[in-house]
Amino acid sequence: MSLAYTTEKQFAISAVRRACLLTSSVFNKLVKNETLVKGDKSPVTVGDFSAQAVISSMLHRAFPDDPIVGEEDAADLRAASGASLRDRIVELANEALTAELGIGDIAEWGIGPGSEQSVDNLLDAIDRGNHEGGRNGRMWTIDPIDGTKGFLRGEQYAVCLALIVDAQVQVGVLGCPNLPLNLSKPDEDKGCLFVAVRGQGAQQLKLTGADPIPLTMPPYTPSSFSFLESVEAAHSSHSTSSRISAILGLTQPPIRMDSQAKYGCLARGDGGAYMRMPTGVGYKEKIWDHATGSLLVTESGGVITDSRGLPLDFGLGRTLGDNYGVIATVKDAHAKLLSAVQEVVKQEQEEAKKSKAS
Repeated sequence: MSLAYTTEKQFAISAVRRACLLTSSVFNKLVKNETLVKGDKSPVTVGDFSAQAVISSMLHRAFPDDPIVGEEDAADLRAASGASLRDRIVELANEALTAELGIGDIAEWGIGPGSEQSVDNLLDAIDRGNHEGGRNGRMWTIDPIDGTKGFLRGEQYAVCLALIVDAQVQVGVLGCPNLPLNLSKPDEDKGCLFVAVRGQGAQQLKLTGADPIPLTMPPYTPSSFSFLESVEAAHSSHSTSSRISAILGLTQPPIRMDSQAKYGCLARGDGGAYMRMPTGVGYKEKIWDHATGSLLVTESGGVITDSRGLPLDFGLGRTLGDNYGVIATVKDAHAKLLSAVQEVVKQEQEEAKKSKAS
């Protein structure tokens, strides 16, 4: 009996692995070995564009009819002022595309020695990420570097790729080049791929694509339960999380890291819940920030909703629309956590009203 989405899974692992090797190369060449002016995000720009170019170029060969919802477009790169940046991106993308074939790679996807692409082809590949999303049909969503500050610090970031079919995430692959295979042994082997296919479970692999380990989230244990949070308080309210911890009587400190790497950690049992409580009015989450992670959670035995208990809706376009906040945890903890979240949100809303009135 053949399993659904076998080729798509194999492809996604291959594309994300190749993009991870590229982003690691960008870090080593443009961050580690160069003196950056504070606030200079040009290495992220180079990494974002070149990784999206590689994945999109491969997608065009493997699934030419599938549209892509991506974060970047190549308009600035086509201008004369973008020549220097464009040259660097083309060089890095071709370096990644022409690298030797590895586990699961197929040359027909436009990879391996001799697979260089022209400048125009790579810019066109980047621009294929302009699909507006929607409720019907197949589409892929790419986040080429999720966690830009983590990337620049040499800490956690992720390369994310997901296949969405009729508004449901069916395949998700998350590449975390700097994440230890075992979080309790941070100085040992690093580089993880997290893979999930709807109805087929979730796995962790080495970045080479080898040694798959099935992932199952452990049951709720209050004494060891901790939150996975963003490093940046601007991304998700740390104070809200602290209040929720107090209501639940949790004693473990939060685990803080950038990017969807938190979803991978949650799926393998590092921490008990991932919460993202928005800090800005009117902010809408992008589908590429949660598509892969949401499938990892559900396929490893967890539940993911917004703060009202509603499922995340990937059929609204490029954002999650009115979904407010994200709560992901093991099934037997979700109701408790959701109740605590709603209590704290109500408290904060009442405090905000009083503050405004005074």
